[in-house]
Amino acid sequence: MAEDTTGVISDVKVAHQQNAKLKMGRFLKVYGPGLIVMLADTDAGCLITAAQSGAQWGYAMVLPQLLLIPILYAAQEMTVRLGIVTRQGHGELIRQHFGKGWAWLSAGTLGISAIGALLTEFIGVAGVGELFGVSKWLTIPTATILLIGIAFCGSYHRIEKIGVLIGLAELAFLVAMFMAKPQPSDFLQGLTTVPWKNSSYLYLVAANVGAVIMPWMIFYQQGAVIDKNLSKDDIPKEKHDTLIGTLLTQGIMIMFVVTFAATVGVAGKHVSLSSVSDLAAAISPYIGSAPAKIVTGLSLMGGSLVAALVVALAGTWGLPKF
Repeated sequence: MAEDTTGVISDVKVAHQQNAKLKMGRFLKVYGPGLIVMLADTDAGCLITAAQSGAQWGYAMVLPQLLLIPILYAAQEMTVRLGIVTRQGHGELIRQHFGKGWAWLSAGTLGISAIGALLTEFIGVAGVGELFGVSKWLTIPTATILLIGIAFCGSYHRIEKIGVLIGLAELAFLVAMFMAKPQPSDFLQGLTTVPWKNSSYLYLVAANVGAVIMPWMIFYQQGAVIDKNLSKDDIPKEKHDTLIGTLLTQGIMIMFVVTFAATVGVAGKHVSLSSVSDLAAAISPYIGSAPAKIVTGLSLMGGSLVAALVVALAGTWGLPKF
């Protein structure tokens, strides 16, 4: 009798383990579009904007980043449902419901946005190269060849995983944030003393909003869930994927805001923060030259490369279907 009971318990454990493995396998198959598109959101331009925000307004710029979380999630979560339920890309839906004129207008804005984004990403790549003494005439062609190689490496699923791994390099800046030693009391004070009536502050808040919400992100994620052939049963998992990505990308933005608030902002220095080298030079006195170069280079290179990959795919999904 005891042996029978033991056997039943063992069978139940095995069944639970197999069920858990199946659920994890399905989640790993579904996850990706939300994560990669959010990592691409924190590209070179975004991260420089976050650094400028922290340097100029200190911890008072953390609250706007937190408030952008539900807005960013709502915009991208909508594309998940639209793509999976309709099986149509964003441009196709616009054409179907609003006509060719609006469809071409959306395609035009996507094209302009994509070109501008690609220029920003390659400027970021060149900036990282120059940070380590490598000419832009070498870094840009190398990055281009790398991206083309990734695009032709096989299925979209594989491209997505490579893109996520590249984008996760942005987390290297977490080291800089801890080395900057932000004070919890200053952080909390910044959350509660926000100068909403200051026009300069609001201008920079608007810049942060513009840096976070990108048109190509909508086209990309809606096309990605279709390309992965996700079903209606996958919507909850993909929404979870999008939520994780949203928290991650805004967490990265907050890392930059906090790091520059705890260093340049606290010191009250007025420094130019318009390039990769400017960012590394600004925090070098506080965390050391080598760490500043390494973490800044990894973060901005990861963000620039994954963004360039996502923007290119968004263009291919958005433009040719009109």
